[in-house]
Amino acid sequence: MTTPLPLLEHLAPIVPLSHLDDLWFQVAGTLCNLTCRHCFISCSPHNRSFGFLDLETVRRHLEASIALGVKEYYFTGGEPFLNPEMTAILELALRYGPATVLTNGTVFKEEWLTRLARAEAESTYSLEVRVSIDGFTARENDAVRGPGTFERALRGVRQLLAHGFLPIITVTRTRDDQEDAELVNGFLTMLKANGYDRPRMKVLPTLRIGAEVERQRGYRDEECVTLEMMEGFDTRKLVCEHSRIVSDRGVHVCPILIEAPDALLGQTLEESLHEYPLRHQACYTCYQYGSICSNTG
Repeated sequence: MTTPLPLLEHLAPIVPLSHLDDLWFQVAGTLCNLTCRHCFISCSPHNRSFGFLDLETVRRHLEASIALGVKEYYFTGGEPFLNPEMTAILELALRYGPATVLTNGTVFKEEWLTRLARAEAESTYSLEVRVSIDGFTARENDAVRGPGTFERALRGVRQLLAHGFLPIITVTRTRDDQEDAELVNGFLTMLKANGYDRPRMKVLPTLRIGAEVERQRGYRDEECVTLEMMEGFDTRKLVCEHSRIVSDRGVHVCPILIEAPDALLGQTLEESLHEYPLRHQACYTCYQYGSICSNTG
């Protein structure tokens, strides 16, 4: 069961939307073929609290995004490739701008990757694929992502490489005592041994909500964003300052807070273009690390 997101009692800092640069789509809802022990929205094969987005819904929001000057599109879940229209959705998105899909890499079909490689070659824009692997050994990864997932994800990476993609390996820090240098060096060595000569990586902090509350812990009371902390802070580092996400329920402030009722801002992109208070403790992680959700940072 998903743990409710705590609302902070103090006066929360307000972050205006400066410009809608990134538009996200919760394209597979909360359905996933894996049950990761640290998933911040507790996705699983049985979680259907959010549903799929169909091709026409995505098309409608892509069309609306043009007038708003959106620069980049992201697709997440759940596991996006459980959506039967995922390949067609990405083919469509590449007509509008650069696209990124976040996946666990375990369910690829050769036909899908062939189509996507062709779509990218024919597009002005790039298609990025981010593959989540959370340990550079099977023991470390499978402890949080499930038995056998390490080898299955590596097979997916090899499939992507064979089709000309250079996936971004997305790694969550699942142990508080692990140094970044150890993590990065371990992954680089492992990936090169698996045929990825110049691997790309993004290391993510742990979000202490959802399933992670049971695996390790939730946020402590002092882990929150205060007005004083925002003095002189560059709000461009925060996802909510330049992004929104579409789900089957409407438009939310960011990919992390889709389960929070107050994070649902409206049914259209235009209705979502207003400020948002940093009153959830998950905002503290964004404050600490910045650019959690985008490809950079």
